[in-house]
Amino acid sequence: MANQIQSITGGDFELAGNSERRVQIDHTYTSQSYGRDAFLRFKANKGAVVGLVIIIFISLFAAFGPMMNEHTYKSINIKHKSLPPRIAGMESKVYEQKGLTDVYYIFGTDTLGRDLWTRTWEGTRISLYIAVIAVAVDMIIGMCYGLVSGYFGRSVDNVMQRIIEVLSGIPNLVIVTLLIVVLKPGFVTITLALMITGWIGMSRIARAQILKLKEQEFVLASRTLGASHGRIIFRDILPNIFGQLIIMSMFSVPSAIFTEAFLAFIGLGIPQPMASLGSLISESFKSMTIYPYMIVAPVVVLALLMLSFNLLADGLRDALDPKMKEG
Repeated sequence: MANQIQSITGGDFELAGNSERRVQIDHTYTSQSYGRDAFLRFKANKGAVVGLVIIIFISLFAAFGPMMNEHTYKSINIKHKSLPPRIAGMESKVYEQKGLTDVYYIFGTDTLGRDLWTRTWEGTRISLYIAVIAVAVDMIIGMCYGLVSGYFGRSVDNVMQRIIEVLSGIPNLVIVTLLIVVLKPGFVTITLALMITGWIGMSRIARAQILKLKEQEFVLASRTLGASHGRIIFRDILPNIFGQLIIMSMFSVPSAIFTEAFLAFIGLGIPQPMASLGSLISESFKSMTIYPYMIVAPVVVLALLMLSFNLLADGLRDALDPKMKEG
């Protein structure tokens, strides 16, 4: 019987050819943390990366742009009024006719001779300030309000939701107008307007998320172990919904920036001689047919800011939302 056993060699086997059937291969992937997985997903979203780069680029110019020349946002030079853009190496007949051989204005000047480069980036600072305030109001007031309302429920939730319905029924423009009657136009007025109604959307998202999770097993286990309400809300539930709240706050930023620009456009925003993108657009709009270059810079910067924050929010939603993960 031993003689009947033949030795097995490599020639006795043959690989299946791809010409007859496709070989199915199982891939194994190394495990990675949620943070790294979200980062890789965000990096793969080209639109979100471009949006983030543009926001950083604009933020750098807003921080250092006004310091790149000797002009301030309120310095007036009537001799230099209504000058078109001019950079080194590109001459302009308007400058030559006025005898301004060594004068350069990258974005030109307005009808009072103020440098539009400096005023545009000063206005961008205000828009970025509004963006930071909008996120802070959402994450501090809106998030906490929604978490408390959804967690305790019943009579507490009913009272808190009726308050939101009253506030949401008042238009933002009416609130800002009333604040301007009482206070002077400026940062304080816009900040208070955002604090009154700007957090309502975030509170509703936070409430909806906590209603889905507060009866889950891990929450019941924490209650059984004697955990306090604050610990359950902020240590157990909040980390599971924080991604969705960040996404919502990013989506609220373009709306807040546009609200400030709109108020400035109709004369209810930052007072003169301070500049915001909305006030620059409003001033330039009056002479747009004669000096169209004046409106280009603030409109482009405002559009890029709003588009970039929308792209960033969309990328964060795809990266942080576990439901978006492919199987």
